[in-house]
Amino acid sequence: MEAVLDGDFERAERLLGVRLPEFFRGERWIHLRYRLGMVRADPDALPWLTRLMVRRAGAEAVGHVGFHEPPLRGRDWVEVGYTVFPEHRRQGYAEEAVRGLFDWAATRGVRRFRASVGAWNQPSLNLVRKLGFHQTGTQVDDIDGEELVFETDWP
Repeated sequence: MEAVLDGDFERAERLLGVRLPEFFRGERWIHLRYRLGMVRADPDALPWLTRLMVRRAGAEAVGHVGFHEPPLRGRDWVEVGYTVFPEHRRQGYAEEAVRGLFDWAATRGVRRFRASVGAWNQPSLNLVRKLGFHQTGTQVDDIDGEELVFETDWP
């Protein structure tokens, strides 16, 4: 996270052992600054946060997936977020990554998942519906504007 936030993508690639596509270098990484602060405050939060999606063949990053934060005391859900880099979209990476992440979280006692999706984001709307999410409300995000809120129980 530090290498990416410093713009040192060569170092990030070396540490990760994967190639980072050009889109990665131009993406907004402001959320990583927040995530890094979370990890510094609580190192146990790290596995719950942003992870790279990496193709099995070719060791290339195709996107990222993670939860917005670890499960909080008194709350029975976590919220998922994901991005697939443009050249890798529509190939099933987000679905595979989200399913794997939910399976991992379920082994740690989490059974309810939330996703917030812009009404304009048809591919993500299709994915959350395919994964069994149902809309529970709306919210306004400071960056993305109005979002539809979905929840599902897993498995």
